[in-house]
Amino acid sequence: MGFAWSNMFVHPDDDPRTDGGFTGERETLVGYLRDQRLTLELKCAGLTADQMAARAVEPSKMSLLGLVRHMAGVEQGWFRIHLAGFDVPRHYREDGNRDGDFDGAVPDDAVVREAFERWRSETAFAEDYVDTIDDLGYVGEGGLALREVLVHMIEEYARHNGHADFLRERIDGRTGQ
Repeated sequence: MGFAWSNMFVHPDDDPRTDGGFTGERETLVGYLRDQRLTLELKCAGLTADQMAARAVEPSKMSLLGLVRHMAGVEQGWFRIHLAGFDVPRHYREDGNRDGDFDGAVPDDAVVREAFERWRSETAFAEDYVDTIDDLGYVGEGGLALREVLVHMIEEYARHNGHADFLRERIDGRTGQ
């Protein structure tokens, strides 16, 4: 039996996430969203392409790679399309397949690399975009306020990070955090 954090992702002193302590609404929303994004990255750290693409349990299509691809599409949808109003093709929805993010999550190093590049590109766009807007009540092109989108994104990551917990534990026993 190991010590308290032995099967977790990083030593508590090396955890890149904050432990709350934010001041004000903007800092709180942006801070918790940043921490949720970092959590997804931690759940995927150090895995092979085969492990990233490993499915949870039949008939589920869910995998850590699928979650990264899915969240790239979610980031794009809410920030680039709904808020900023860009008219761009949706990630992983070729041929109208709404499950392309999970269907295309195959054990290939290039697919894993591309998924992380796309996800990081979308999160960078979102962070830059949010930084340009002073008013959290700002209503984007899709009719929703920035505040509502930030809360939704925290919820979206929190739900999927729960899935990621179980996926990672099934792969190598690492848990929580």
